[in-house]
Amino acid sequence: MLVDSPPEPRAEAAPAPPKRRAIRSIGLLVSAAVLLLVFFASIAVGAKSMSMDQVWHGLFQDSGTYGDVVVGERLARSLLGLLAGAALGLSGAVLQALTRNPLADPGLLGINLGASAAVVTAISFFGVTSLSGYVWFAFVGAALVGVLLYILGGARGATPVRLALAGTAISAALYGYLQAVMITDNAALNKMRFWTVGSLASANMDTIKQVLPFLAVGTVLALSLARPLNAMAMGDDTARALGAHLTRTRALSMAAATLLCGAATAACGPIVFVGLMVPHVVRSFTGPDMRWILPYSALLSPVLLLGADVVGRVVARPAELQVGIVTAVIGAPVFIFLVRRRKLAQL
Repeated sequence: MLVDSPPEPRAEAAPAPPKRRAIRSIGLLVSAAVLLLVFFASIAVGAKSMSMDQVWHGLFQDSGTYGDVVVGERLARSLLGLLAGAALGLSGAVLQALTRNPLADPGLLGINLGASAAVVTAISFFGVTSLSGYVWFAFVGAALVGVLLYILGGARGATPVRLALAGTAISAALYGYLQAVMITDNAALNKMRFWTVGSLASANMDTIKQVLPFLAVGTVLALSLARPLNAMAMGDDTARALGAHLTRTRALSMAAATLLCGAATAACGPIVFVGLMVPHVVRSFTGPDMRWILPYSALLSPVLLLGADVVGRVVARPAELQVGIVTAVIGAPVFIFLVRRRKLAQL
């Protein structure tokens, strides 16, 4: 596990020149435009081939076959991909800042596994079989892991190293529990194997309505933490000198990450690497300022998730690959590259 030492204060304290701020602002507009294009591509492209005219009629005029496919299936799927992608990107950026580890993601602290463990418990012990039931169990599981992590990490005295170590221990325990239940319960295994892959295929408006309040609160909370997280990046002593409340910032950061990652995982299953890759790439051109990292991550993470979903629907026509598989295939070599690059940079 890689845990970075705090950066030099002067690099963070220096305000960005007006020209650089203007470039970053234009970059946000470009990112929003790219997201809009990918969103419409997600609606237009799928396992079932449709012309643009058919998509247009299905979206705005037709309530028949094309309308059922475009509005009833693809629109909800694209909306969920947009919301879940933004949530994973924001939670990854917050956790990377909180642990001071640019290679961290929501899976590092066991939040994804907490949701998975809750779902397998619901299936095996409570007989839950519907997606609407999975959502609430998954969210509660993620929230419980967030609370446990904060307690084991030292609560008021939590540090990036303690949080990372506590997350590793929790992840190991939850993984063992998951495997034990799934091996001993065939019914749980058969149902769980589809959910754990991570997919947008079962998206519907009811699921979006259930998780939307949590995503909205988590997004507002994450964006409001940009300045205190910037101060914490310079070290605890400097952050205190700048007036940051460390305990409150850590607690609110954990709450934001749990709300965002828990809701996204509850709706889609555990989707890996999105929260790792996008904030890390964004940091390479925005610098360490969380006031830019957070909005860029919220815009570009859905681009990755929706783009991966479109690829999964196209490459295996008439079937499809779940988006969790595509992001894992993309993310694994990228993660190896990032780790190797950091090791070489430290030589």
